[in-house]
Amino acid sequence: MKIKNITCIGAGYVGGPTMSVIADRCPDIRVTVVDMNADRIAAWNSDHIPIFEPGLDVIVKRARGKNLFFSTDIDSAIKSADCIFMSVNTPTKTEGEGAGRAADLKYIIACAEQIARSAQDHTIVVEKSTLPVRTAEKIKEILAKNSKHTFDILSNPEFLAEGTAVKDLENPDRVLIGGENAVAIAALFEVYAQWVAKEKIITTN
Repeated sequence: MKIKNITCIGAGYVGGPTMSVIADRCPDIRVTVVDMNADRIAAWNSDHIPIFEPGLDVIVKRARGKNLFFSTDIDSAIKSADCIFMSVNTPTKTEGEGAGRAADLKYIIACAEQIARSAQDHTIVVEKSTLPVRTAEKIKEILAKNSKHTFDILSNPEFLAEGTAVKDLENPDRVLIGGENAVAIAALFEVYAQWVAKEKIITTN
C-alpha cells in the first residue's frame, strides 16, 4: 500500500507546518490541509501565513499550488484521501468530570464522525494531536459505527518546539508510529523515510 493523497484536518500549529514539510519532501504525494476556520485557510493561501516559524514561509511557497493545498472543503478532502491526519485542538475540559485536567475530546469526536460520513474507501487515520491513551479505541468505535468502510488507526505524536518547528520536522530526533496493522504502519513509515533516516523511525504495535 502506497500513500498518495494525504488530508490533514486542522490547519493549526501542528497540522500546518507538518503537512508543509511532508509536501515539500514528498513531491509525489498530494497534501491538503483543511480547517473550518476560513480566515486561517485564507492566511495559509496568502503571503502572510498564520504561523511564524523560521523557514516555514519559504517551504509553503515552494509547495503550495503544486502538491500542497489549503481548503475549507473538509468533506471533499476526506473523500479523496487515502490517509487522514487528525490534528484538531484538544483543549482542557472546562466543566464536568476532569474539568481543568482532562482533554476535551469534542473536536476529535466530531472529526472522527465527519471522516466516517465522508470517507469513500479504506482509509488510514493518523492521530496527530496529543491524546489520552484510550482515544484510539474511541475513534475506532465511532468509525466502525458510522461508516461502511474500513479504517486503520495509527498514532504519530508530534514533538515540535516553538521557534524550531521546521528544524524539528526536517531533522527529527525520532518519529514514532504506533498501530495494529503492519501494512498501514509500513505505508506511513515510507512517507517519513523519504527524508528521515530509517533508524530514527520507531514503530510499535
